[in-house]
Amino acid sequence: MRHTLVGRAVSRAQRISARCIKTPAVMIVVASLAAFGPPGAVGAQTLAALPSSSKLAGTGKANPTPAWTDFCRRMPTECKIDPAEPAIIALTPDVWQALVAVNREVNKRIKPMTDLKHWGVIDRWDFPDDGYGDCEDYQLLKRKRLAERGLPRRAMRMTVVRDDKGKGHAVLMVRTDRGDFILDNQRTAILPWKRTGYVFVKREGQTSQAWVSLETDASPVMTAASEEE
Repeated sequence: MRHTLVGRAVSRAQRISARCIKTPAVMIVVASLAAFGPPGAVGAQTLAALPSSSKLAGTGKANPTPAWTDFCRRMPTECKIDPAEPAIIALTPDVWQALVAVNREVNKRIKPMTDLKHWGVIDRWDFPDDGYGDCEDYQLLKRKRLAERGLPRRAMRMTVVRDDKGKGHAVLMVRTDRGDFILDNQRTAILPWKRTGYVFVKREGQTSQAWVSLETDASPVMTAASEEE
Protein backbone atom coordinates (compact mmCIF):
# COMPACT_ATOMS: atom_id res chain seq x y z
CA MET A 1 0.00 0.00 0.00
CA ARG A 2 2.88 2.32 0.84
CA HIS A 3 4.32 2.34 -2.68
CA THR A 4 0.98 2.07 -4.30
CA LEU A 5 -0.01 5.57 -3.42
CA VAL A 6 3.40 5.79 -3.70
CA GLY A 7 14.73 31.65 20.22
CA ARG A 8 14.46 35.29 19.48
CA ALA A 9 16.63 36.98 16.84
CA VAL A 10 20.13 37.82 18.02
CA SER A 11 20.35 40.88 15.79
CA ARG A 12 18.81 42.19 12.58
CA ALA A 13 21.99 41.28 10.71
CA GLN A 14 22.09 37.71 12.00
CA ARG A 15 18.42 36.77 11.83
CA ILE A 16 15.53 37.87 9.67
CA SER A 17 12.20 37.82 11.47
CA ALA A 18 9.41 36.61 9.17
CA ARG A 19 5.69 36.02 9.24
CA CYS A 20 3.49 33.40 7.61
CA ILE A 21 0.99 35.94 6.37
CA LYS A 22 -2.55 34.93 5.54
CA THR A 23 -3.32 35.75 1.91
CA PRO A 24 -6.57 37.70 1.34
CA ALA A 25 -9.36 35.53 -0.03
CA VAL A 26 -9.66 37.58 -3.23
CA MET A 27 -5.97 37.02 -4.04
CA ILE A 28 -6.39 33.28 -3.46
CA VAL A 29 -9.33 33.10 -5.87
CA VAL A 30 -7.47 35.09 -8.53
CA ALA A 31 -4.40 32.86 -8.24
CA SER A 32 -6.55 29.74 -8.47
CA LEU A 33 -8.41 31.01 -11.51
CA ALA A 34 -5.17 31.87 -13.26
CA ALA A 35 -3.79 28.42 -12.61
CA PHE A 36 -6.82 26.27 -13.38
CA GLY A 37 -9.03 28.17 -15.78
CA PRO A 38 -12.84 28.26 -15.31
CA PRO A 39 -14.37 28.43 -11.82
CA GLY A 40 -15.66 24.86 -12.11
CA ALA A 41 -12.19 23.51 -12.64
CA VAL A 42 -10.89 25.44 -9.64
CA GLY A 43 -13.49 24.00 -7.31
CA ALA A 44 -12.97 20.47 -8.52
CA GLN A 45 -9.14 20.56 -8.59
CA THR A 46 -9.19 17.61 -10.98
CA LEU A 47 -6.07 15.84 -12.14
CA ALA A 48 -7.13 16.27 -15.77
CA ALA A 49 -7.26 20.06 -15.34
CA LEU A 50 -3.92 20.21 -13.57
CA PRO A 51 -1.38 22.38 -15.40
CA SER A 52 2.03 20.86 -16.03
CA SER A 53 4.81 21.66 -13.61
CA SER A 54 8.58 21.23 -13.62
CA LYS A 55 11.16 19.95 -11.19
CA LEU A 56 12.94 22.53 -9.05
CA ALA A 57 16.56 21.45 -8.84
CA GLY A 58 18.74 22.20 -5.84
CA THR A 59 21.77 24.45 -6.31
CA GLY A 60 23.88 23.50 -3.30
CA LYS A 61 23.80 22.92 0.44
CA ALA A 62 21.76 25.10 2.81
CA ASN A 63 21.40 25.37 6.57
CA PRO A 64 18.02 24.40 8.03
CA THR A 65 16.25 26.83 10.33
CA PRO A 66 17.15 26.39 14.02
CA ALA A 67 13.51 25.52 14.71
CA TRP A 68 13.73 22.59 12.27
CA THR A 69 16.88 21.33 13.95
CA ASP A 70 15.08 21.44 17.29
CA PHE A 71 12.06 19.63 15.80
CA CYS A 72 14.32 16.85 14.51
CA ARG A 73 15.95 16.53 17.92
CA ARG A 74 12.53 16.03 19.50
CA MET A 75 11.05 13.88 16.70
CA PRO A 76 13.93 12.17 14.85
CA THR A 77 11.68 9.75 12.96
CA GLU A 78 10.03 12.70 11.19
CA CYS A 79 13.41 13.75 9.77
CA LYS A 80 14.82 10.34 8.91
CA ILE A 81 15.65 9.65 5.26
CA ASP A 82 14.75 6.17 3.99
CA PRO A 83 16.75 5.56 0.78
CA ALA A 84 14.47 2.63 -0.03
CA GLU A 85 11.57 5.04 -0.59
CA PRO A 86 11.09 6.65 -4.01
CA ALA A 87 12.17 10.27 -4.28
CA ILE A 88 9.49 10.93 -6.89
CA ILE A 89 5.78 10.02 -6.67
CA ALA A 90 3.81 8.83 -9.70
CA LEU A 91 0.94 11.35 -9.81
CA THR A 92 -1.95 8.93 -10.26
CA PRO A 93 -5.62 9.88 -9.74
CA ASP A 94 -5.52 8.19 -6.32
CA VAL A 95 -2.45 10.16 -5.26
CA TRP A 96 -3.96 13.42 -6.50
CA GLN A 97 -7.18 12.73 -4.61
CA ALA A 98 -5.20 12.09 -1.43
CA LEU A 99 -3.23 15.34 -1.84
CA VAL A 100 -6.35 17.44 -2.39
CA ALA A 101 -8.27 15.82 0.48
CA VAL A 102 -5.49 16.17 3.06
CA ASN A 103 -4.62 19.72 2.00
CA ARG A 104 -8.21 20.87 2.37
CA GLU A 105 -8.86 18.96 5.59
CA VAL A 106 -5.82 20.33 7.41
CA ASN A 107 -6.32 23.89 6.15
CA LYS A 108 -9.92 23.79 7.34
CA ARG A 109 -9.25 22.14 10.68
CA ILE A 110 -6.22 24.08 11.95
CA LYS A 111 -6.56 27.69 13.08
CA PRO A 112 -3.63 30.11 12.70
CA MET A 113 -1.79 31.17 15.84
CA THR A 114 1.61 32.78 16.26
CA ASP A 115 4.38 30.69 17.76
CA LEU A 116 4.93 33.41 20.34
CA LYS A 117 1.33 33.16 21.51
CA HIS A 118 1.17 29.39 21.13
CA TRP A 119 4.53 28.35 22.53
CA GLY A 120 6.04 31.48 24.03
CA VAL A 121 8.93 31.51 21.50
CA ILE A 122 9.43 33.28 18.17
CA ASP A 123 9.76 30.16 16.02
CA ARG A 124 8.88 26.54 16.83
CA TRP A 125 8.06 23.70 14.43
CA ASP A 126 5.61 21.16 15.81
CA PHE A 127 2.40 19.26 15.12
CA PRO A 128 -0.74 21.35 15.77
CA ASP A 129 -2.29 18.72 18.02
CA ASP A 130 -4.44 21.27 19.85
CA GLY A 131 -5.92 22.64 16.61
CA TYR A 132 -3.69 25.74 16.40
CA GLY A 133 -0.48 26.29 14.49
CA ASP A 134 1.81 28.32 12.30
CA CYS A 135 2.48 27.71 8.59
CA GLU A 136 5.10 25.01 9.11
CA ASP A 137 2.85 23.18 11.56
CA TYR A 138 0.13 22.85 8.90
CA GLN A 139 2.64 21.34 6.48
CA LEU A 140 4.12 18.93 9.03
CA LEU A 141 0.64 17.60 9.75
CA LYS A 142 -0.15 17.27 6.04
CA ARG A 143 2.99 15.24 5.49
CA LYS A 144 2.18 13.00 8.44
CA ARG A 145 -1.37 12.39 7.17
CA LEU A 146 -0.18 11.67 3.64
CA ALA A 147 2.51 9.28 4.91
CA GLU A 148 -0.22 7.47 6.85
CA ARG A 149 -2.03 7.05 3.52
CA GLY A 150 1.03 5.40 2.03
CA LEU A 151 2.86 8.23 0.26
CA PRO A 152 6.65 8.13 0.63
CA ARG A 153 7.87 10.76 3.08
CA ARG A 154 11.06 11.13 1.04
CA ALA A 155 9.09 12.65 -1.85
CA MET A 156 7.37 15.18 0.43
CA ARG A 157 9.83 17.89 1.43
CA MET A 158 9.42 20.76 3.87
CA THR A 159 10.35 23.92 1.98
CA VAL A 160 11.13 27.52 2.96
CA VAL A 161 10.06 30.33 0.62
CA ARG A 162 9.68 34.08 0.59
CA ASP A 163 6.18 35.36 -0.10
CA ASP A 164 5.22 38.38 -2.20
CA LYS A 165 6.11 40.64 0.74
CA GLY A 166 9.52 39.10 1.22
CA LYS A 167 8.52 37.32 4.42
CA GLY A 168 9.61 33.79 5.34
CA HIS A 169 6.98 31.10 4.87
CA ALA A 170 6.91 27.28 4.96
CA VAL A 171 5.15 25.04 2.43
CA LEU A 172 5.12 21.34 1.59
CA MET A 173 6.66 20.40 -1.77
CA VAL A 174 5.46 17.12 -3.28
CA ARG A 175 7.87 15.84 -5.93
CA THR A 176 6.07 13.92 -8.70
CA ASP A 177 6.67 12.55 -12.17
CA ARG A 178 4.68 15.55 -13.43
CA GLY A 179 6.80 18.10 -11.59
CA ASP A 180 6.88 19.67 -8.13
CA PHE A 181 3.61 20.81 -6.56
CA ILE A 182 2.99 22.95 -3.49
CA LEU A 183 0.62 22.38 -0.57
CA ASP A 184 0.07 25.61 1.33
CA ASN A 185 -2.03 26.89 4.22
CA GLN A 186 -2.56 30.22 2.45
CA ARG A 187 -4.67 28.72 -0.35
CA THR A 188 -6.82 25.69 -1.02
CA ALA A 189 -5.53 25.05 -4.53
CA ILE A 190 -2.46 22.87 -5.00
CA LEU A 191 -0.24 24.71 -7.47
CA PRO A 192 2.84 24.00 -9.58
CA TRP A 193 5.74 25.64 -7.78
CA LYS A 194 6.23 28.25 -10.51
CA ARG A 195 2.64 29.47 -10.16
CA THR A 196 2.73 30.23 -6.44
CA GLY A 197 4.38 33.62 -6.77
CA TYR A 198 6.92 32.63 -4.11
CA VAL A 199 10.71 32.79 -4.21
CA PHE A 200 11.97 29.35 -3.25
CA VAL A 201 14.83 29.46 -0.76
CA LYS A 202 15.58 25.91 0.42
CA ARG A 203 14.10 22.50 1.16
CA GLU A 204 14.93 19.26 2.88
CA GLY A 205 17.37 17.09 0.96
CA GLN A 206 16.37 13.66 -0.31
CA THR A 207 19.63 11.82 0.30
CA SER A 208 20.54 13.10 3.78
CA GLN A 209 19.23 15.35 6.53
CA ALA A 210 21.10 18.29 5.02
CA TRP A 211 18.96 20.90 3.26
CA VAL A 212 19.52 22.16 -0.30
CA SER A 213 19.38 25.73 -1.58
CA LEU A 214 16.99 26.59 -4.41
CA GLU A 215 16.39 29.91 -6.18
CA THR A 216 18.06 32.33 -3.78
CA ASP A 217 20.69 32.47 -1.05
CA ALA A 218 18.73 35.15 0.86
CA SER A 219 17.51 32.75 3.49
CA PRO A 220 15.24 33.62 6.41
CA VAL A 221 16.40 31.97 9.61
CA MET A 222 12.85 31.78 10.88
CA THR A 223 9.42 31.15 9.41
CA ALA A 224 7.54 32.76 12.21
CA ALA A 225 3.99 33.40 12.88
CA SER A 226 0.77 33.59 10.93
CA GLU A 227 -1.17 36.76 11.49
CA GLU A 228 -4.50 35.97 13.04
CA GLU A 229 -7.69 37.45 11.69
